[in-house]
Order: sequence, then C-alpha cells, then structure tokens
Amino acid sequence: MAASSSSSRELQKELEAKANDLSKIQKDISKNHQVRKKYTIQLGENELVLKELDLLNEDANVYKLIGPVLVKQDLAEANANVRKRIEYISAELKRLDSTLQDLEEKQNSKKEAIFKLQQRIQAGKAKA
Repeated sequence: MAASSSSSRELQKELEAKANDLSKIQKDISKNHQVRKKYTIQLGENELVLKELDLLNEDANVYKLIGPVLVKQDLAEANANVRKRIEYISAELKRLDSTLQDLEEKQNSKKEAIFKLQQRIQAGKAKA
C-alpha cells in the first residue's frame, strides 16, 4: 500500500509539472497572438500608405514624420521605405506563424501527456 501511495504522489508531481509546462506554452501562444495582431495592423496601415503613395504624381511633396518634425522626402525613397517595411512585417508574420504552429503542436502533445497521466492516476485509484 505504501508503494502505491508513493508512486501516486510521483504521478501527481509529474502531472503538476506537465500542467505548469502547458500553462507556459499557453502564455507563449497568447503573447504570439498579441504580437501577430500588432504586426497585422501595421501591415494594413503600410499597405494603405503604399496605395496612397501610388496615387501621387512624381512631383508631389511627401513628408515623413521624424519625432515632432515633418521632413521632406523623395517620393521614390518613401515608396521604397514603405515596401521594405511591408517586406519586413510580412517576414515577421511568417516567422510568428511558424512559431505558433510549433507552440500549438507542443500544446497538443502536453495535453495528450496530461490526459494519459490522468488516466494512469485514475487507474491507480480504481485498484486501491
């Protein structure tokens, strides 16, 4: 009887450790979603700016906000900067998607491990 209660305690500790790991993974997933949302908004804003820049004539005045000051900028340079920003944001979104997929796979495997451990604990209680 003493051996089964000590193995039951070990299973319980293992279950707690896996539950903590799962909680950390879920926090990482939540953080990923928040960052992804921010980048998605930035991507939309930059695509809108690019559309606006495409509407302008080549001799149009374009200004860039640097701190509290508007600085005149070449249209081609502004266009290139916005395109680079869109490229960067798109790459970050792909990276975040890849990370999210890995985290979700880890989450699923942890949930499965927890479920199996709970079944073992229940089976041990049924024998007692």
